Amino acid sequence: MEVEAVHTVVVLALPGTIAFDLATPIEVLGRVPLPGGKSGYEVLVCGSEPIIDAGPLRLAVDHGLDALRTADTIIVPGRRDPTAPLPTAALAALRAAADAGTRMASICVGTFTLAAAGLLDDRRATTHWAAADLLRATYPRVKVDPDVLYVDDGQFVTSAGATAGVDMCLHLISLDYGAAIAADASRLAVAALHRDGGQAQFIPRPSAPAAQTGLGEVLQWLEAHVERDLTLADVAARAGLSTRTLNRRFRDETGHTPMQWVNAVRVRRAQELLQSTDHGVDRIAHLVGFASPAQFRLQFKRHSGVPPQSYRNTFRFPHRGAQISGSAGKA
Repeated sequence: MEVEAVHTVVVLALPGTIAFDLATPIEVLGRVPLPGGKSGYEVLVCGSEPIIDAGPLRLAVDHGLDALRTADTIIVPGRRDPTAPLPTAALAALRAAADAGTRMASICVGTFTLAAAGLLDDRRATTHWAAADLLRATYPRVKVDPDVLYVDDGQFVTSAGATAGVDMCLHLISLDYGAAIAADASRLAVAALHRDGGQAQFIPRPSAPAAQTGLGEVLQWLEAHVERDLTLADVAARAGLSTRTLNRRFRDETGHTPMQWVNAVRVRRAQELLQSTDHGVDRIAHLVGFASPAQFRLQFKRHSGVPPQSYRNTFRFPHRGAQISGSAGKA
């Protein structure tokens, strides 16, 4: 039976729109093939003005804000300055569409636009991790989760930066048409199908303040020796500090305890090996310094949001395994 295209997607272009965010739903959703050859989505772009500033580009849009009333899904890209004033008419149009039950999604700091319209109050949402604190401070009623790729809160779906917008679009396709159609769309987009929304955006790395203080040398040493059976006492001895002082310094300068930092470095190293080698999960656990495969799996999922094998299935480089020796190597 032929599946009819039932979704109209309207992408909202506002002053200062990030061109990459704007293009993502156009390209991913605009190329969804359905049985019988029809497209799964009609994708329109509307703007608060006929010509939209998009950084070094000027974009001419074919539709005004009235197009939002025709949408089954509205997608809001990020803006270069997410806290810049927004057109009042655009905010009013978003609120009216939300009241009508229209599904809404944001990419990267487009979350700020939905929050400015009051649509995310008391809801869980995400954004690019680097803007999470600003979102929380600017819109304190939003329940900000900076550690995931996207959040599906029913009517409102928010995603993190850049390629997380692709993941969110594939998620929407899967909701609308099922996993098989989403798989076809992912192949056309040359994207993995698909990173789960709960997967972590990033693993903690040394911050600039830490690198500029006495901890910088210790962090470099940990990166180079993370495969060892390290204890808190070992790290404290290397830093020339008591364990109590070391814990305090780490929390102040990195936001983590020393052993949390060690585990994060080990997980990053494991991610590299899962992508680039054919080593089994148990061997990788040993190579990166975990005491047991069980502890490795626990820490890996805690930091990455998915089990090691799921991570490998998503990010595996299919032709590199034979070329990589597989030693833990440098980070």
